[in-house]
Amino acid sequence: MLNPISAAFKRAKKENRPALLTYTVAGDSTKKQSLEILKSISKNADILELGVPHNTPVADGSQIQTSAYRAIKNGIRTIDIFNIVKDFKKFNKTKPVILMGYYNMIFQYGENKFLQKCKSSGVNGLIVVDLPWPENMKFAKKCKKKLIYFIQLLSPTTTNKRLNKIIKNSHQMNYFISMLSTTGGKLKVSPKKILKNYKKIKRINPKKEIVIGFGITEKTIGKLKSADGLVVGSAICKEITRSLKSRQNPVTNVGRLVNKLKNKIK
Repeated sequence: MLNPISAAFKRAKKENRPALLTYTVAGDSTKKQSLEILKSISKNADILELGVPHNTPVADGSQIQTSAYRAIKNGIRTIDIFNIVKDFKKFNKTKPVILMGYYNMIFQYGENKFLQKCKSSGVNGLIVVDLPWPENMKFAKKCKKKLIYFIQLLSPTTTNKRLNKIIKNSHQMNYFISMLSTTGGKLKVSPKKILKNYKKIKRINPKKEIVIGFGITEKTIGKLKSADGLVVGSAICKEITRSLKSRQNPVTNVGRLVNKLKNKIK
């Protein structure tokens, strides 16, 4: 059976466009609203990344940190995150969901128990920011047995030798960090340069899906649409914050934003 993540890329390719991946923080601003936001953006997003809030998110910029702090303040727990995924899958069982977070969330649960909860709630993929290759190999194998993709992170400074080894050992999808920065930073590298780096990685194994993330906004997304997939997170978290401050409905506003992003890559 085809993993829903692979199926999403296949559908996007048929439409001659990259897959659109969205990132939101689980529990922002409340558990209920977080679920409603997922439902709203799933109309236009191909793959949903759901961030596990962390009080020291080293890879995240201010927008995602703000979202995470809101969720933590409102008492989000790991079990609540699994329940959000489970409830979303009742609404749309075929839309892929990727959990993104830090190894601490897995360590506290225990790897086997954590993966069992992922499987039973409907999680299709995992990104563990602070568990790089080759340290992640054993855990990645456990993920594969559960038919859950473990998504490797690649950066512009990853050596060719290391890139080849990571891609060879990776599952179907890999995440290319466009620039050396935290999430949401202004795009410091030209889209042309990003695509040059992307194509270098893609040539290693054209059958593997490579998505680009970090610094992608409504203004820049159209210039990168030759990639397999594009991830937008900080711009969405920023819209949630803006909506809450303006006492507007973030569910509606974020839904509109994701619709605009989708139109930019058609």
